[in-house]
Amino acid sequence: MKQDKPAAKQQVSWVGYAALFFALIFFSGIFSDAENWTRVLDFTVLQGSFGIIGETGKAIFRGTGGTGARDGFMFALSLMPSVILALGVVSVIEGLGGLVAAERLLSPFLRPLLGVPGVSGLALIASFQSTDAGAGMTKALYEAGDLTDEERTVFGAFQVSGAAPITNYFSSGAGLFQFLSVPIIIPFVVMLVFKVLGANVIRLYIKTVAKKKAVA
Repeated sequence: MKQDKPAAKQQVSWVGYAALFFALIFFSGIFSDAENWTRVLDFTVLQGSFGIIGETGKAIFRGTGGTGARDGFMFALSLMPSVILALGVVSVIEGLGGLVAAERLLSPFLRPLLGVPGVSGLALIASFQSTDAGAGMTKALYEAGDLTDEERTVFGAFQVSGAAPITNYFSSGAGLFQFLSVPIIIPFVVMLVFKVLGANVIRLYIKTVAKKKAVA
């Protein structure tokens, strides 16, 4: 994902901004529950699900009751489709100039908020739906030189805390909604606040304690 020249010096056409807009919509989960053709604009919908083997109604190719390295390998194998799909979409967005547009538009927000460049905006949005996609995109950004080691650490802290909040909260947590005494959105906002807070705690640690140890 490394650009041929610095993003700040590149011209961004309307195609780049359109590609960025599409990517934000695609990874945001807005159309995940749509009942019409707009469902195809959602990452999790296109990611799909594995079919059922036999008549158990539960087991996929990974099976059930597995343990140890073999089950771990099968679990890792099940993550590949989502990561490959996410990285493929990002490659297309990059080719259209979407990452340069993200750098231009999102840096003024992400720099003061998390200390990361705007080019990481797509990975941030993707991590709200899929930890695998977010991690894969972050790894690609780091290997391309778009994120420093310190930025990657802070960004990783943001993603791991309350990982994939849209998917986990609105699916796994849906069973508890009836017991909430506050609007459903309030706990979600609290999660986002603490994700940012946790990332900045790590950011502060790196700037103070970690650097002092490195100097010593």
